[in-house]
Amino acid sequence: MYGRVEPRLRQRGWRDTLVPYTGYGTTSWVRVFGRLLLRRPDLAPARVKAVRGWRSFATLPVTDEPVTVEVGGRRHEVRTDRGGYVDAVVEADLEPGWRSVRFHRAGAESVEAPVRVLDPDVRFAVVSDIDDTVMVTALPRPLLAAWNTFVLDEYGRSPVPGMAVLYERLVTAHPEAPVFYLSTGAWNVAPALTRFLSRNLYPKGPLLLTDWGPTTDRWFRSGQAHKAATLARLAEEFPDVRWLLIGDDGQHDQEIYGEFAASHPEHVAAVAIRQLSPTQSVLAGGLSAPADGPAPADGQRRSWMYAPDGAGLARRLREHGLLPARGSTASATGAAE
Repeated sequence: MYGRVEPRLRQRGWRDTLVPYTGYGTTSWVRVFGRLLLRRPDLAPARVKAVRGWRSFATLPVTDEPVTVEVGGRRHEVRTDRGGYVDAVVEADLEPGWRSVRFHRAGAESVEAPVRVLDPDVRFAVVSDIDDTVMVTALPRPLLAAWNTFVLDEYGRSPVPGMAVLYERLVTAHPEAPVFYLSTGAWNVAPALTRFLSRNLYPKGPLLLTDWGPTTDRWFRSGQAHKAATLARLAEEFPDVRWLLIGDDGQHDQEIYGEFAASHPEHVAAVAIRQLSPTQSVLAGGLSAPADGPAPADGQRRSWMYAPDGAGLARRLREHGLLPARGSTASATGAAE
């Protein structure tokens, strides 16, 4: 379909536009994310990044086309996939911390994408769910995908009480620890989610999202499979890192995290689950877990903790040694190793 529509739109003056997303990596490689779109001539590049989901359909993905990624003065050619996305691992020689790469495409404005480069000595990191974990959804799950895709802007949601403070305490206690935000949301809402996290003072970090469209064998992609595959990939990419997995008990986070903890016990520092209220649980299509919550195995039960908000989870994490006691300035890094 795209192949038939694209030439007509180009004749009408539609132009290539690069949209960057936040990547991550190590001092020797980085995983870069972006998208190549065909946009209307009256839709400026800045607006492509800022519009709500439904407006993003005023663009067309440019598929199977080359894009050049410039990393530390070195250029690598990658190709867009069937959705116009770039998701590629390229060689790099970068210092740890926040760095940037540039995307180039003939006929399009070059753009810069941030990347979080992990220090080789990092041994602790955070993976966080988004819906009902850092932002209050208050929507039935069957409507959530449509809301995220067509309506969402950063002012349409409110933060979960205490979670931003909890994350700030975690990165203060573990200064080199990155925070990854793992969601079943589509990439087209990445700009809105990034602005939401920034406006509500959550730590900056890569978004690990998915494509909203169909696959070769189903109409909609499996969010559970996306999360499980992403966790497994992170464990492979960072074999020396132990992860604090943060989610909620509304749907499948417990199941996904439990399976990961059972198959990769050496990669899990703890699991923190935000308990939804009864109303939120009904909307999410699940039931709240008991206060002590199920763990995947008796030997791992101590590393699972439950609370309804960030303050409660912070107390449990202090008991577990992943946060310092109140009034203490000592780093909790040693407890995570």
